[in-house]
Amino acid sequence: MILVTGATGLVGSHLVRQLVREGKKVRAFYRTHIPTIEGGDEVEWVKGDILDIVSLEDAMPGIQQVYHCAATVSFNPKKKADLYKNNIEGTANVVNAGIEAGIQKLVFVSSVAALGRIRTGVPINETMNWTEETSNSEYGKSKYLAEIEVWRGISEGLNAVIVNPVIILGAGDWTKGSSEIFKSAYDEFPWFTGGTSGFVDVEDVVKAMITLMDSDINAERFILSAENIGYKEVFSLIAKNFHKKPPYKKVTPLLASLVWRWEALKGRFTGKDPLLTKETSATSQAIVSFDNSKLKKQIPGFTYTPISDAIERICTEFKQKYHLEAEQPVEHNR
Repeated sequence: MILVTGATGLVGSHLVRQLVREGKKVRAFYRTHIPTIEGGDEVEWVKGDILDIVSLEDAMPGIQQVYHCAATVSFNPKKKADLYKNNIEGTANVVNAGIEAGIQKLVFVSSVAALGRIRTGVPINETMNWTEETSNSEYGKSKYLAEIEVWRGISEGLNAVIVNPVIILGAGDWTKGSSEIFKSAYDEFPWFTGGTSGFVDVEDVVKAMITLMDSDINAERFILSAENIGYKEVFSLIAKNFHKKPPYKKVTPLLASLVWRWEALKGRFTGKDPLLTKETSATSQAIVSFDNSKLKKQIPGFTYTPISDAIERICTEFKQKYHLEAEQPVEHNR
C-alpha cells in the first residue's frame, strides 16, 4: 500500500494516475474534495492534512511507501508564515509518522529552489544548498529547511530519497502554479524575459519518482530537469501549439522592477496575490542552468521527454480539458 500526500496537485495527481495504471494500491490525501482523475475510483481517498498529526497517523497502517508531494508554493512575501508551517512543519510530521509506522521508504518532492538558483555562470547540481547569497526566495528557503527534516529522518533510520524538479510542465489547473504558463501563452501574453531555466515534463518527474522508490537508492537527492531553455522559447512553443501569437515584447530589468512594485501596491488594496513579486522578477531575469547528469548515472537508461514533445502533448490535453476551439495559425511578422 502506498500513501500519497498532495494528491490533488499537479505532480500528485499524475503520480496517483500512474501508480493505479501499474496496478498498485494507493491511499491518497485530499483536503476539500476528491479530485476527478483517471483511475481515481480505485484509490482509497482519505480526508487529511499533513499539519494534522492524528490524520497522518490514522493513514499510516499498512503503508510501505510514502510519496510526499504536498507543499505550499508561493512567492508572495505575505505567505511566508504559511510556507514555513506547511513545508517545514508538515514535512517533519510526515517524516515522524513514517518512522513511527516503520515504512519502507519515503520519496520527498522538494524543488531546485532549495539548491539556491541564482548562480551566475555556474551550473546548479545536487551538492549545492540554499543560501542568502544564492537565492531570493522564501519558498526556496522553506524547501531547503524541509529537506533538513528529511535528512534528520534518514539519520534516524528512515530510507528516503529527495527529488528537486525544475519548472514542471503539465496539464493541471492552468489558473495556478506552473500550468499558468500555458494559459498566459493561450491568452497571447505579449511579454517575455531574457532569462533561462530548466524545464521538465510532469510525466518524467513521476517516472523518476517511481523508479527511485523501487530502487535500492537511499539518502540521495536528484535534480529532475530535461533541458535548460529560455522562457521566450518555451512561451513561443506553447503559443505555436495553440496557434496563438508568440510573445514579442522584452521585459527589461527596469520595467520588471516597476511592475513588481506596482503589483505589491495593488495587492495591498485588493488583497490578491501580486502577479509579479520582487522574487519572481529576479528569477525570471536570471540565466540559470541545471546539471541533470546524476540521475542518468545512477539510473542508466532513464531518458527525458524533449520539451517540444512535452509541450505538444500538454497543449493537446489542455484543448481537451477546457474544450478550446480549434483555431487557424496566427500570421505575424515579428
